Amino acid sequence: MVAMNMGLPKFSPEFFSTTARADYRFGPFNAFLLIGLMLIGLIVHVVLYEFSVVAVVFVIAAALVLAGLFRAAQVWECVLVVGTATALVGYLILREMGIPPRVLVATTASASLLAPCIQIAYQWERGVLLRFGKFVGIRGSGVFLILPVIDKVAQYVDQRIRVNDFRAETTLTKDTVPVNVDAIAFWMVWDAEKAVLEVANFDAAVILSAQTALRDAIGRSELADLLSHRDQLGHEIQQVLDHKTNPWGITAQSVEIRDIIIPKGLEDAMSKQAQAERERQSRIILGTAETEIAEKFAMASKAYQQNPVALHLRAMNMVFEGLKQKGSMVIVPSTAVETMGLGALGGLTAFGQQPSTRGSKAAESDVPEPAKGPEE
Repeated sequence: MVAMNMGLPKFSPEFFSTTARADYRFGPFNAFLLIGLMLIGLIVHVVLYEFSVVAVVFVIAAALVLAGLFRAAQVWECVLVVGTATALVGYLILREMGIPPRVLVATTASASLLAPCIQIAYQWERGVLLRFGKFVGIRGSGVFLILPVIDKVAQYVDQRIRVNDFRAETTLTKDTVPVNVDAIAFWMVWDAEKAVLEVANFDAAVILSAQTALRDAIGRSELADLLSHRDQLGHEIQQVLDHKTNPWGITAQSVEIRDIIIPKGLEDAMSKQAQAERERQSRIILGTAETEIAEKFAMASKAYQQNPVALHLRAMNMVFEGLKQKGSMVIVPSTAVETMGLGALGGLTAFGQQPSTRGSKAAESDVPEPAKGPEE
């Protein structure tokens, strides 16, 4: 998690140099300085003594080996052990070959000690410096010097805004509903001294504190509040987290809830509940509409009560609208028929249709029957 925040691959030399396990940072500039000091020693050796291929090979091999090991280890123990061993091996080889070893051996030992002493901090970093294990100050961005062996850069602290994701798995809400909540926290270190000297691992401490605050907030809230007030929940967690981490020199800027996952069965039940609620609302709206229609009819009845001609025309219009459709049948109350005079009209219509019916029957009787055969 820390390596991801720093933007560095885990277990890389760059990541290791920023932790409390490293004593110094050995970068490309330090390797260049080491090789340069070794070459200067070689030039001095050639000036004082005669040129030797063995001396050149020793200097190049020793510089490469020291640079690689110092880059990988980045602790003073490696400097002392590897530097001393390389100088001793060079002394034995050069003396066996009859080459004066004093200059090259001294150059190897001094380059091993001086190369890590120049440290470089990036613009967003602060280095916590210890001398004999005691805090002596904060080193800002740029180049600064440390004393060999007795000084230690306890940690390079990144003071940029960091973002970490955390989650609370299967946590019960106030109404005993198990939920899984994913969230992210934005935080930064504003006091490197407090963060390094007062907390063993402030990165993990911030994440674990945020996770605890998230679980507590879920336990105090109901599911409906979690789903509808995510911003309020994130603000509550941010305040709790900031109150806890502020004495460490760390500020929690914001906490955002990314996702709330509920059980599948509860999700289906909530969906059915929502459908039922919509059905209830639709029925309420329909009932309200019926009430308003009844009120309008009551108002219309007052207008028709003193005007029977208007009521008659309205009734006739309703019957006409119903009979416009072909093959339709309209059932009209008898009182309405009497009011509109439809009884007499129906009788006349039936009387008009009766002669035509009788004429058709007489015509049918005048048609001669077909002759019957002898067999009939």
